[in-house]
Amino acid sequence: MYRKVFKRFFDTIFSVLAIVVLSPLLVPVMIILLLTGEHYVFYGQKRVGYKNRPFKIWKFATMLKASPSLGTGSLTVRNDPRVFPFGRFLRRTKINELPQLFNILVGDMSFVGPRPQMEIDFLKFPPQVQETIYDAVPGMTGIGSIIFRDEEKWISAHQGDRHEFYRDHIAPYKGELELWYLRNISLRTDFLLVFITGWVILFPESDIVRKIFRNLPARPENLE
Repeated sequence: MYRKVFKRFFDTIFSVLAIVVLSPLLVPVMIILLLTGEHYVFYGQKRVGYKNRPFKIWKFATMLKASPSLGTGSLTVRNDPRVFPFGRFLRRTKINELPQLFNILVGDMSFVGPRPQMEIDFLKFPPQVQETIYDAVPGMTGIGSIIFRDEEKWISAHQGDRHEFYRDHIAPYKGELELWYLRNISLRTDFLLVFITGWVILFPESDIVRKIFRNLPARPENLE
């Protein structure tokens, strides 16, 4: 009942409330973006969504418009030169994700769920993960987003083919985490994941997620 009815109800109510409450923050950010970088505010990008159907995700613009065809493409590394100075702040604080409140409002996304991927990265998941990962509506945050909140660290440290590294090491583990979420969807799980998301933004080095969810898939040694 929660997954099919109440989850969408809560998403609608709380997305409206969040947009209203956060508007004093959203408006100044929009003004700053208009005056800096390449002078555009929002960035829309095609992602894989519910039941593997594509949709457009919205973020505040933090990178060069041509970023997908520059450097590491869909993957972002530490101190990525494609990111604007103000964009670094937005990405570090996750403020760049707030336009997704409108994705939630229209039903493309949920507050909590598997993180929607670009198709190029979605295809790096193992086939069995691709088949089921989006049986739930993708989320603004989720267990994969929390565990891989500093994904750039692993990608930057790898000196070889970074897309190959993502496919062979990051994607399989991220897929396991998202499938764990599908097996454990509940109001309690979603509430705790929202709380943990806020906590790790304030305390990035915290490992609180593993203290609360003790049955998470074990982290591979190559990602320690």
